[in-house]
Amino acid sequence: MSDEELVAAALQEQAFFGDIVERYQEKLLRYINRLGVRNKEDGEDVLQEIFVKVYRNLNGFDQSLSFSSWIYRIAHNEAISWYRKRSVRPEGHLVDDGEVLLGFMFTEEDSSEVDFDKTINAEEINGALNQLDEKYRTVLILRFFEHKEYDEISDILKIPIGSVGTLVHRGKKRLANHLNQETLRL
Repeated sequence: MSDEELVAAALQEQAFFGDIVERYQEKLLRYINRLGVRNKEDGEDVLQEIFVKVYRNLNGFDQSLSFSSWIYRIAHNEAISWYRKRSVRPEGHLVDDGEVLLGFMFTEEDSSEVDFDKTINAEEINGALNQLDEKYRTVLILRFFEHKEYDEISDILKIPIGSVGTLVHRGKKRLANHLNQETLRL
């Protein structure tokens, strides 16, 4: 079933909401972890709040829009709310493989700007991501970790699609600069 069909079924019969939870719980938990909600219990609490909001607002979901963008927007807002309630700084981002990330993020045209060794580890990437402004960090996470297209990112963050492209481009440059600075220190 597509997301839209699953939503329609959940609106008819509550039991189908469990399928929505099952489909999205790992993805959303990974997303909020990458946004910095790293404590397992906090992540589960935020995830629960996400699904409570989704359940309460499912009737208001415009089925002509992307359900994935809608639920990621709710997840993004809940993670931000979690920070505000606790007045904490994000703890970092989960990066599994630095080489895969670098290969995916930097195209041939970008490679001339990137003069660092591609054996950067996940800790260095985490540190560089943490140094970025939130607006760049968020679009890079959505684009390169959650594999969202520009139009989806635009829907999730409620910004124009042109701004998404600009933020991704600038974010990649800033990340490369931070990684270059990190390798120079070594």
